[in-house]
Amino acid sequence: MALEVDTLLDRRRLTRRLAVWRALAILIVIAAVGAAVYWTVSAGGSSHIARLPIRGAIVSDSDLIDLIEDLGEDDSVAGVVVTINSPGGTTVGGERLYNALRDVAAVKPVVAQIDTLGASAAYMTALATDHIVAHRSSLTGSIGVLIQYGQISEMLDHLGIQVSKVDSGPLKAEPNPFEPTDPDAVAALQSIVDDSYAWFLGMVVERRGLTEADARRLADGRIFTGHQALEEKLIDEIGGEDTAIAWMESERGIAKDLPVKTYTTKDDGDFSFTAHMAERVVDGVFAALGLPLPSTRPTASVDGLWSLWQASITSDLKVTYND
Repeated sequence: MALEVDTLLDRRRLTRRLAVWRALAILIVIAAVGAAVYWTVSAGGSSHIARLPIRGAIVSDSDLIDLIEDLGEDDSVAGVVVTINSPGGTTVGGERLYNALRDVAAVKPVVAQIDTLGASAAYMTALATDHIVAHRSSLTGSIGVLIQYGQISEMLDHLGIQVSKVDSGPLKAEPNPFEPTDPDAVAALQSIVDDSYAWFLGMVVERRGLTEADARRLADGRIFTGHQALEEKLIDEIGGEDTAIAWMESERGIAKDLPVKTYTTKDDGDFSFTAHMAERVVDGVFAALGLPLPSTRPTASVDGLWSLWQASITSDLKVTYND
């Protein structure tokens, strides 16, 4: 009798284990099917508009450049809206963004939408697009190049402090904040500024269809409101994102009422690879059922002074969806 009871208990344990493994296998199959449906629908024409935010200081960001290249290669991206809210940044950062966006614009429509601020290297970024839209009171322009340096030699003299150096040439590490600026050092810096300025000015002439004289008149470093920029032909239209998308629909023939997805580089470890794949599975299931994509997604954010920069530290993609 005891043997029969033990056998029955063993069978029940085995049945439970098999049930758990069957359930796990079913979940894996569902996940695989969902992922397959997602990739099939995406590759097969689940068209959408990509929103690419450019925020904060513009620096040389390889993750962002990789993301832009991916947008150009993704057949499901019908067009790109570059949403700009930036005071500018480094010349190399602006150059890399400009070149990457021009490559995308060669294969699909790309529009810039300037929000509160799009100046200097941020305006250079907008120049790479096919059409520039700004609000009437947006601030843009600031076409020019700047190098700043400090000078504290008089303060050191007052304090009785002397700084000495050994160098390989008279312009090494010049201008030197610890001693009066050498005119040759200023001339060397001016040549750098002039070369970069001529390059930036050439972009404005080429992309905005201005004469060099008109471009040079506008490229004295000043900023413009959106209204002023429109009058000076630095932008094409007053409006917001809807205006930018409407232009792509009417002038570039993309389908109307496409969903808009926001693409950014991953921030501060949030939105892991597992979460990213889980999101794709959910999207696949929604697509298979003929349902609209979910309208909300978790996004990473940072607070306080650090949020002014929104620095990207990893290369994974983060996508949010908006109907």
